[in-house]
Amino acid sequence: MERVSELQIREAVANFNFVGRLKSRRPFGSGHINDTYLLVFEIGDMGDVNVILQRMNREIFTKPVELMENIVGVTSYLREKIIENGGDPERETLNMIPAKDGKAYYVDSKGEYWRAYKFITDATSYDQVEKPEDFYESAVAFGHFQRLLADYPAETLHETIEGFHDTKARFQVFKEAVAKDVCGRAASVQKEIDFVLSHEDVANVFGDLLEKGEIPLRVTHNDTKLNNIMIDNVTRKGICVIDLDTVMPGLAMNDFGDSIRFGASTAAEDETDLDKVSCSMELYELYVKGFLEGCAGSLTEREIELLPMGAKVMTYECGMRFLTDYLEGDHYFKIHRENHNLDRARTQFKLVEDMEAKWDTMHDIVRKYQ
Repeated sequence: MERVSELQIREAVANFNFVGRLKSRRPFGSGHINDTYLLVFEIGDMGDVNVILQRMNREIFTKPVELMENIVGVTSYLREKIIENGGDPERETLNMIPAKDGKAYYVDSKGEYWRAYKFITDATSYDQVEKPEDFYESAVAFGHFQRLLADYPAETLHETIEGFHDTKARFQVFKEAVAKDVCGRAASVQKEIDFVLSHEDVANVFGDLLEKGEIPLRVTHNDTKLNNIMIDNVTRKGICVIDLDTVMPGLAMNDFGDSIRFGASTAAEDETDLDKVSCSMELYELYVKGFLEGCAGSLTEREIELLPMGAKVMTYECGMRFLTDYLEGDHYFKIHRENHNLDRARTQFKLVEDMEAKWDTMHDIVRKYQ
């Protein structure tokens, strides 16, 4: 995607329903997908008002209109629920600022899509867990997100990234990558290939249960990292789930599992010393406690029983995707060193093995808070 030009930014600013005098503008946040700017407007005696302006990445989000329809539908519904519950809809959900033509987005003269949100004041998103309590608060917030959207018709949402967490389909893609072996790398990673193949049941489990009607389709976030939660600067409570680009129909266990995969690991995602890699049961328990507290009875008993499997499936799927990319020549995930995707895959597989060794404990913890 081309760099944003000054003219594009000015064009976008001019075409949203902003009020006041634009006082300042600067790049904002640590995201690598969209181009994000913090705008400060001066509105007479009312003082300064902050606004988020984003250019959406159409190379990744190829259906921007459908994506925005999802976001508008979900945030409008959340706003109503928050008001019903006596909350603050200005701080507890994202609030869109419409373009001058009334749409939730603006298309500039180069065909790029832009959107704008009200800035959530006196709150911060964190890239790393500074305290265990932050991880717990993120769990409560993502669980609360599930509870508020429990009655939203998930089937009405667009699947903006097809097969995003279709682990069964990703397993077939993996097998094709092994068979083609376009880079001649398969022979040197047979151990890792065998690991994926021996866990085919993990790839199939949720798809099979969904087909049988044993688990429900939910509205899911699909990127449940700590930095997608706004944490109040004073109370340190998680108040708002942000970055709704991947909100789609999905499974509650996957949202839970992706948080565990990333947040409860004792090592970096690309750690080369596998002795450092494990799934912390202390962090896992914190997250289970917070997530179920936030869900507040909105999940079925079957979904709750399957939370450990969610952690295992998401970790396995991520490792399989890293290994697939390695076999295909590292064309999807950015790499910063030789064998980077292979290192990432090995880390995920070590996590899966560690979860399997702690399987009874993981289930005991869930039962403790069920």
